[in-house]
Amino acid sequence: MKHQTDSNALLLGAVAGAATVGATCMWAYQKWTKNKQENSFNIPSQLLNSPYKEQFQLAVKVAILAGNNIALYGNAKGTQAEASNDDLGIETKASAADFCTKIDVLNEEIVTAAIQTTFPDHAIIGEESTGTGTIPPLTDKPTWIIDPIDGTTNFASGLPLACVSIAFCVNKRPVMGCVFAPMTNELYLAAKGFGAYRNGVRITQRQHVDLQQAVVAFEFGYPRNKQAVDNMVAAVAQFMERGCRATRQIGSGVLDLCWVATGRFSLIYSGIAGEGWKPWDYAAGLVIAQEAGCAMENFQPNNSDGVFDLYGDSIICAISKELLEECRQIVTKI
Repeated sequence: MKHQTDSNALLLGAVAGAATVGATCMWAYQKWTKNKQENSFNIPSQLLNSPYKEQFQLAVKVAILAGNNIALYGNAKGTQAEASNDDLGIETKASAADFCTKIDVLNEEIVTAAIQTTFPDHAIIGEESTGTGTIPPLTDKPTWIIDPIDGTTNFASGLPLACVSIAFCVNKRPVMGCVFAPMTNELYLAAKGFGAYRNGVRITQRQHVDLQQAVVAFEFGYPRNKQAVDNMVAAVAQFMERGCRATRQIGSGVLDLCWVATGRFSLIYSGIAGEGWKPWDYAAGLVIAQEAGCAMENFQPNNSDGVFDLYGDSIICAISKELLEECRQIVTKI
């Protein structure tokens, strides 16, 4: 089916569709239109020649629009401009460490409305619409998986490491990923079989490094009981005792995956004590990392073909299969 709708009209309609925050959305759309030249990104021709051209065109536009909402608050944090912004409206989920803001909700409404307008027959799985409820399973229906702000704690604290993540799935597998980090002005795009790109430039496959040369990333997540904390800290200690170059935690699982894909990190792991991620943390980054040549698996593969389980509660993503296996030997013995 061809979608001939003018892109600006489409976005305006999508924004208007988020009725509960209509005025704020309209303001964000006007700001985006005014500044779109400086925030514009070209989709590589290789990806436009993939079967997902229309999905990319939609995802990039709404990711940038939602990203502007992040940047608005992030740029104002800690300055006099912060006082002119509305309260973030923080609401806790499962614990005080797990919360969302009204910008999370607003961004998901913007992205969801645009998808429903353009692809009314597609399913959508969003972090905020799911909340603490049961995550809907993937079906044979084409499905979008949305994280409106990955790195919400960073965002609320004014740290620049937050992003919008949008994935598209076919036959229950992610085939397209779009990640926009507005505070670092980076757009990551990938399609299965067509490569991964950062700001339009192809991401090249990383060279294997030994653990002693590796920058090891981890995410502690939300567990706060003593046993969980002890186990998570013990895992980091094991990597350090084995002589890794450095360890890092940045508070955004999606960006962790993008950074492994581009070689900023050598590997990322999470899931030592039930702090594993959700499908919206994995989906877009999975396509980006694998198309960059990285290996990504759960601690214990759930199937013989090694396909990553989006609903699993653990992750290892590394620049090489060898490094992934070295990491697995450590984390599975904690």
